[in-house]
Amino acid sequence: MMETLTRLWRKAPQPAVLQLARSRDSDWAGSALPQARRRLCREIRRKVPVADAALDKIVRLTGEFIVQSDDALVEEELRRFCREIAIGAGRQGLRGFLEQYLNSLLTDGTAVAEMIPAADGSGLGAVLLCPAESLAVRRAENGVGLRFYAARDGLPGEEVRWPELILYTPLDPDAGEVWGHSVLEGLEAVSQVWEQILRSTAQNFERAGSLRYAVTYRPGEGERINPREVAETMAREWRAAMDGSSGSVSDFVAVGNVEIRVIGADSPILDTEVPVRQLLEQIIAKLGVPPFLLGLHWSTTERMSKQQADLLTSELERYRSLLTPVLRRILDTHLRLWGHTAPFAVEWQDISLQDTAELAQARYDNARAAVLEEQLTEKGEIV
Repeated sequence: MMETLTRLWRKAPQPAVLQLARSRDSDWAGSALPQARRRLCREIRRKVPVADAALDKIVRLTGEFIVQSDDALVEEELRRFCREIAIGAGRQGLRGFLEQYLNSLLTDGTAVAEMIPAADGSGLGAVLLCPAESLAVRRAENGVGLRFYAARDGLPGEEVRWPELILYTPLDPDAGEVWGHSVLEGLEAVSQVWEQILRSTAQNFERAGSLRYAVTYRPGEGERINPREVAETMAREWRAAMDGSSGSVSDFVAVGNVEIRVIGADSPILDTEVPVRQLLEQIIAKLGVPPFLLGLHWSTTERMSKQQADLLTSELERYRSLLTPVLRRILDTHLRLWGHTAPFAVEWQDISLQDTAELAQARYDNARAAVLEEQLTEKGEIV
């Protein structure tokens, strides 16, 4: 079956000469995904709920797709495949796999998956998402292709025997690099300040909810007392008054000049609204998600909301352009193993109904303008 896959897989023509170096360092430098960077980005997503919610919104808003083909049999088979393909953990459906793939791409900066042929050779049996750190990538000798190696503990091992079955997508790789960059990169300082503010706020409210008292006794002039004995007595009686069980009332009775005050009551709690909003603005600007999608009801105009929605649409179209080649490669591999090579098309559904309505209104306005122009031309009013 593997020999059949090799014969069916058509490789693109390779360039004959490479004139410039494609890598800054040695051949194996940076072949594995940096573990520290991966852990940092995942920690940012775990500790900053707004960033996690924004990435979830991006994944969900990417939308659905349908497969179309002039061959009815091929179209029916591809649609069945999209519904029933196993993607691991007891789940099925190519849509769910694309969500996992895009999630890994946004968080780690690189997404890796493997296509598993069916045992009977009737197509693909499963498409499984792999941890990005399980793969080491090296640029091929021609400077264009990639060579894949199984990695363990950050070290490359044996070369993958069937690289045609590996799905690999980097997000915005630097020149000469093979690994992409997470959309969360650059938020390290923001997430650190965010965590400090939340921790300090929690500590302040914990102290405000668990009051601490200062009991001060000032003896009068000429009064002879044993300070230590008086302090121990007052501490014992105050503790007994504070330890009263629920529903019981205890009184603390003292003679003389006794002052009782709450420790820290004179210190105001810092206002965190302004710094937190500044941090949220940094996060939203980095991820490109409009605030109203995250439940942040900031003052804005209808025009600003429309522009933000347009920016989000362009971001989603960009991610779709990264997912479409992966999707087409999966479907094409399944068709070849199934024994067919009929052409097909992947059509993404509109991102929102609002976009559909706006496009329909624009088409209506253009058609109406064309009719008016034609009528005026017939009357000789315009040339």
